[in-house]
Amino acid sequence: MVGPVAKREAVAHLMAVKGFSERRACRLVNADRKMVRYKSCRPADAELRARLRELANERKRFGYRRLFILLRQEGEPSGINRVHRIYREEGLTVRKRRARRRAIGPRAPIIVEAKANARWSVDFVHDQLANGRRFRVLNIVDDVTRECLAAIPDTSISGRRVARELTTLIERRGKPGLIVSDNGTEFTSNAMFAWTRDHKIIWHFITPGKPMQNGFCESFNGRMRDEHLNESLYLSLDDAREKIANWVADYNERRPHSALGYKTPAAYAANLTATGGRLRNPDQLRRPPVAPPAPHGVENAEALSAAG
Repeated sequence: MVGPVAKREAVAHLMAVKGFSERRACRLVNADRKMVRYKSCRPADAELRARLRELANERKRFGYRRLFILLRQEGEPSGINRVHRIYREEGLTVRKRRARRRAIGPRAPIIVEAKANARWSVDFVHDQLANGRRFRVLNIVDDVTRECLAAIPDTSISGRRVARELTTLIERRGKPGLIVSDNGTEFTSNAMFAWTRDHKIIWHFITPGKPMQNGFCESFNGRMRDEHLNESLYLSLDDAREKIANWVADYNERRPHSALGYKTPAAYAANLTATGGRLRNPDQLRRPPVAPPAPHGVENAEALSAAG
């Protein structure tokens, strides 16, 4: 009995079962009588608990920090410590097993400016419908603003289809300075080589077997699988397109992003555009949105691209 709660329970037991007086029971338990008589002055948190449980059930893979941001957006005045305490008391903790990774050798980052469309990443993620038919999703991510620019589900996506989707995206958003991808057959096809030549876009292929060189899109794929694909059942391809489109809109507009100081990607992109890429407030980011400066002796992005 080392805590106040346990001591109060012990005193109450001695008084109820053994018939001891409060003074004698406190002496046996070594508890202060003022502590035993103390009544909590905490405000009622039933409404906050209910709302926190509701958000946690809606966002099953969110931790207490993101749930706290969502509560703040709704006008909840409670601090993060109180939200964390209730989060633990309600048993809402999401446990993850993380693989042990070791960084071996030097890394040569690609230099990009802190602005939208400086660098895009593309990759595929796979899932299946309720009837067992498999489909894939082409994800296109802006590495600086962390926005999901497109998520196209289909049963088959060829290099020609990738080129058409990128052309449509460029017409709507503008031309990127660089596109990063792995060495998949869709990205190394003749259709894609012809497309990059015609549009005069630099396409950087990561080193085979090094998926973390495309870490921004890989991270987005992990969030999509953890927070949406594993939590959803798709009855048809049209159903998958609708649900994925809704999740992408929620990801860009409502989901707080830890790498952006818990701002949403859309809000961060708007702030970045308004300030012209100058981040004067240190609270805007917990870490830089792009790769750090180049290693000593490397002067341009082409050299870094060649170095991988």
